[in-house]
Amino acid sequence: MVAVIKGTKAENVIAVIEKIQRARRSRVREITLDLSPTMMLIARTVFPNAKRINDRFHVHKLFYEAIDDLRINLRWMARDMENAIMADCKKDGREYIPFRYANGDTRKQLLARAKFILTKHSSKWTKAQRWRADIFFEFYPELKNAYDLALKLTDIFNPKITKDQARLRLARWYNEVEQLSTGNQFITVLNTFQNHHDTILNFFDTRSTNAFAESFNSKVKAFRSQFHGVTDIHFFLFRLSKLCA
Repeated sequence: MVAVIKGTKAENVIAVIEKIQRARRSRVREITLDLSPTMMLIARTVFPNAKRINDRFHVHKLFYEAIDDLRINLRWMARDMENAIMADCKKDGREYIPFRYANGDTRKQLLARAKFILTKHSSKWTKAQRWRADIFFEFYPELKNAYDLALKLTDIFNPKITKDQARLRLARWYNEVEQLSTGNQFITVLNTFQNHHDTILNFFDTRSTNAFAESFNSKVKAFRSQFHGVTDIHFFLFRLSKLCA
């Protein structure tokens, strides 16, 4: 059975999936999903025998979003600093000359371009990105600490370790996150991880991931964006089946 459900309202999704016989739904043994409480409720309700696994992609993504949020906050602070200096120069009748780092970036440019550095593993940086990262982390050590913790999180998920080993390593990682002297975004991430602790750890049993589904979803979104939305749903699904089936 194929069904397209408008939105992600739990009761609507549950009502559609429950049209499948319970005996068939009970045969589902494993589900990978994101950290959404709505999706967790749906999976728990309609697939009672399935082990729920929070996909590692979404675990990493949430932490990187917190890092980017910190970067954006620092960029606003840099903008405020620049505005204050410009106002002083105007008041004193002096020409404003923006501060530049050794690589030529201004404060705002450094923080803007650092976005691409923070989303890549350090082993994949180009020579120019490595130079920018050295400057960036020297002046913003709080972001370096957060980035190092992101790499440590990756190092927990990459090797094939047991669930007990992962539990111990994650506990140590949680302690390090608590010691970050930055904004509340990392505490929010930590609380989210701890609330989903068991389902995150389930990954280490079979190392299942919904990477294929995420990739397919990205292709669907890219295809949809080419047409600036969808008006004829049936024709859209027909075209999608021809391209991706």
